[in-house]
Amino acid sequence: MSTKDTVLITGASTGIGAVYAERFAKRGHNLVLVARDFQRLETLAARLWEQHGVNVVIEAADLTNRTELERIEQLIASDPHIGVLVNNAGMAVSKPIIGSTPDDFQKLIDLNVTAATRLGIAAANAFAKRGGGAIINLSSVLGVAHEIGGAVYAGSKAFVLSFSRALHNETASLGLRVQAVLPGATRTEIWERSGRGIETLDPAILMDVHDMVDAALAGFDAGELVTIPALPDVADWQAFDAARLKLLPNLSRNAPASRYGVKVVEHAA
Repeated sequence: MSTKDTVLITGASTGIGAVYAERFAKRGHNLVLVARDFQRLETLAARLWEQHGVNVVIEAADLTNRTELERIEQLIASDPHIGVLVNNAGMAVSKPIIGSTPDDFQKLIDLNVTAATRLGIAAANAFAKRGGGAIINLSSVLGVAHEIGGAVYAGSKAFVLSFSRALHNETASLGLRVQAVLPGATRTEIWERSGRGIETLDPAILMDVHDMVDAALAGFDAGELVTIPALPDVADWQAFDAARLKLLPNLSRNAPASRYGVKVVEHAA
């Protein structure tokens, strides 16, 4: 990846996205910063220009709005300088399923799943035509640990993880790099916005956002497909994935497993 590649970061006005912007600017990358809050983007862009001398384009956009989302897709497709997508924009809703309505979670699905998928597809196609690029998708540890999170949020992040891994399988031969980052609880504004105060969390599980992004970028530099910043021993993830792979030969067969006692119907050739 050339340092001349422009990095497009969604959800860039604060939190994880803003730290990614600072870190990539420090590495000498020009930036396209996408978020709803124009004033915050403008303040961040001015600071990054002053401190690091990089060009920063700001795009105020609500990615749950199809028209605005399609504008960012077209930007990725048409700007040949963009070579890295940080698919960071996301939200959480701290509500149980029971007592809620589908509409309570629609924006979460629109942002965490629909926007992330469409931007990933747009970037993969654009980068493949350009001979390479990188897509960094922000998932969550809840993508593999649904026991500790709400059903819709955990489901959305499990989707991002699976999407990232399958996208890697499809595009690695075309020069594309894909990384899924699985943060644990991270000190950002997402907690207050979700309706849960950050003060309710055990400090022992809460990571500083700067530390989280630095670990994620270290994983990116090391070529990791899946990065879990808080996980002490990568062998634990490797064992988890090995157990998953062991299932593959038996996940789809021409007869039910004998343990179900199903009488198999004979079919004519």
